[in-house]
Amino acid sequence: MQKLIVFNNVSLDGYFTGLNGDLSWTNMNKQDKESKAFTAENAKGGGVLIFGRITYQMMVGYWSTPLASKNDPEVAEHINKSPKVVFSRTLDKVSWNNTKLVKDNMVTEVRKMKQESGKGMVILGSGSIVSQLTGEGLIDEYQFVVNPVILGKGKTMFEGLKEKLNMKLTNTRTFGNGNILLCYQPVK
Repeated sequence: MQKLIVFNNVSLDGYFTGLNGDLSWTNMNKQDKESKAFTAENAKGGGVLIFGRITYQMMVGYWSTPLASKNDPEVAEHINKSPKVVFSRTLDKVSWNNTKLVKDNMVTEVRKMKQESGKGMVILGSGSIVSQLTGEGLIDEYQFVVNPVILGKGKTMFEGLKEKLNMKLTNTRTFGNGNILLCYQPVK
């Protein structure tokens, strides 16, 4: 059985995107060598990358380019080689290599994927997917990199969640740039 993990940056006030999907605040500490090394090592973990339409379009728009290969060669190589699944009702096709488009029955498809053998699955971005799969009890671990910034407005990953979910802290790591990794598992 595969684990399903969420990995996202969040602001101190709990947003994973700013207004109009702004993510520039996640790069303010990008030059920190320790964080960059962690990101590269984390990217090597393997597994299926899961996206919604908006995150997919953003990711393919950067990670499949020569600029990404120049700026972050290890991460770009991993992301481009990894199997990817995009859940979207509006996309008609996907062009990124190793990418499968699923247009409906997301919850059923994720349940099926979790039963398969493999290195696990990671949701990047994709707040509406995180919220829906959290509501179905399908996420095994949440990994948040808390950035030392307050946005004031934005979007949370848990919009529309109908029930409280208690969590237990499983790991922390503080980086020299002020970012903090927090890992949680749902209390069942």
